[in-house]
Amino acid sequence: MISILIPTYNFNIFSMVEALHKQCTSAAIVFEILVLDDASTKKNIIEENSKINLFQNCRYQILNENIGRSKIRNLLAEKAKYNWLLFLDADTFPSSSEFIEKYLASFSEDISVVFGGIEYPKNTPENASLRYKYGTNRESLSLQKRLENPYRSFITMGFAIKKDVFEKIKFNEKLAGYGYEDSVFAFELQKNKLTLMHIDNPVIHLNLETNEDFIKKSELALQNLLNFYKNSAIDVETVKILKTYSKLKNLHLLLVVRWVYYISKSQILKNLTSTKPSLFLFDLYRLGYLSSLNAKDA
Repeated sequence: MISILIPTYNFNIFSMVEALHKQCTSAAIVFEILVLDDASTKKNIIEENSKINLFQNCRYQILNENIGRSKIRNLLAEKAKYNWLLFLDADTFPSSSEFIEKYLASFSEDISVVFGGIEYPKNTPENASLRYKYGTNRESLSLQKRLENPYRSFITMGFAIKKDVFEKIKFNEKLAGYGYEDSVFAFELQKNKLTLMHIDNPVIHLNLETNEDFIKKSELALQNLLNFYKNSAIDVETVKILKTYSKLKNLHLLLVVRWVYYISKSQILKNLTSTKPSLFLFDLYRLGYLSSLNAKDA
């Protein structure tokens, strides 16, 4: 028995639900697909997503107000009826016709959480080159690579978890904002010694931001990361950039990083918005931005 839980906002997910419904029906399992709309504003998308209610065991509900990424996922879990929860982001899609069956085959009493990985579509617009390169190099990891550091390579874009386990940890609603919720959730899993199983069963991440939008969202995410760290929601070992930041701070090199960031910012941005962005420069940019947020550490 499985509850498939999908939060959405201004994104057409009818095709994804249709594919998932077909797989669940073919597998002859007890299931439900619950979709919560976080107060979308685009009427055409709402109309298309409303057709989800025509499928058996599927429900699409629109919230009266936007409650945010953590609260909506916790609310979905509260509404779920079954013992395994499969969380999927709205801008993902199953990578194969055996997607549901592979998850079902991985479920056992000894496992608390299952993560199948992430893939990116090969045909990507040139103005999304940075998001694509970052995703394919840093997020779309092979099963073998993920197993080397199972908690750090966990991403909440698509994962399954036992309902009773989720109820003990949940998504932290006190920590608002965008970015690094995955790291906070993974930190809680590790802290509570919950078994995390990695399998080769990825979702495809469809909605890639433009280079400019991804840079802005990365800046917001770093602001969130710093807030998480100050509130002890994560430690320096949880996120690689935070670990690097801490090492540079201890070596009294943050001032150098900030100086490089300020004098080369425009040139770095020129590269990051090109068709061939450098991830090294992106890391340098993010480190510089992070140090500028907490200038007293330098």
